[in-house]
Amino acid sequence: MKKWTLVTGGAGYVGSIVVDELLARGHRVRVVDSLLHGSVPSLLLAWGKENFEFVRGDVRDRSLMGEALKDVDKVVHLAAIVGDPACSREPDLARDVNQDATIALLEDARSAAGVERFVFASTCSNYGKLEGDTYATEEFDLAPVSLYAETKVVAELQVLAAANGQIAPTCLRLATVFGTSPRMRFDLTVNEFTRDVALDKDLVVYGEQFWRPYVHVRDAARAVATVLDAPREQVSGEVFNVGDTDENYRKLDIVGLLQERFPEARVDYVHKDEDPRDYRVSFDKVRSKLGYEVERRVADGIDEVVALLQSGMVEDPYASIYRN
Repeated sequence: MKKWTLVTGGAGYVGSIVVDELLARGHRVRVVDSLLHGSVPSLLLAWGKENFEFVRGDVRDRSLMGEALKDVDKVVHLAAIVGDPACSREPDLARDVNQDATIALLEDARSAAGVERFVFASTCSNYGKLEGDTYATEEFDLAPVSLYAETKVVAELQVLAAANGQIAPTCLRLATVFGTSPRMRFDLTVNEFTRDVALDKDLVVYGEQFWRPYVHVRDAARAVATVLDAPREQVSGEVFNVGDTDENYRKLDIVGLLQERFPEARVDYVHKDEDPRDYRVSFDKVRSKLGYEVERRVADGIDEVVALLQSGMVEDPYASIYRN
């Protein structure tokens, strides 16, 4: 019998798409998720499939995680307190989940029988602020400027240190994610801007000139699956930025794409001379080493979110269930 692929945080915005992608590729998927943001239907489509299991629980519970690791050969660790606002609101919880629970899970996976792969979801915000026209590569020094990024950097170091054992660890530094998901979020830049403009609200933009890289949620999920499917020697102990070099944008650029679709959009720019997170990222490594390329651009994500909002499927896109 094929072993399980354990996905922590599998009911989340990215996680639910990762589960869908892995099931489609023939993985047996076991999800552990605490449903921190409430009971959501993000995994109902997978329910009842013989190659799917769901365990409601907290990744900090080592007894529960020990059970969850039984008959597992791959771990995809997505569970986290995600984003600067959520981490700043509960810093102790952020450190417990993002750092301590990651290190504990890694230790338990290393001692469990048969676990061979460990994929850790990190973030491009680890790069902090870059000067000039520099594009960050995986070899750049990390300079986190938020608690969220700090916790990811600490966890990354521990994950990569496991490369000499039975486990092949890989860290994926995801660009800022966008697009539709069963566990929808409207508190991410592209989704939030699109929601406000599509619903004829005033859009307030802070620091329009600062750069960020972006990646569609389905492309992020494909990157996870690509790493799991790659030969061990190509990914063990490696870090990959996940996105596309052409998908670095300023907020001003995103507004421009929206105004092409909504010429009457009302936009108020609040200028900021300083932003600690101002960075562009190179994604050449993941493309050249793993043959990975994105399939969806920011413009595609905007059209996707507009269509969702216009369908009437989301009754109140400002409801708390749609943000972290």
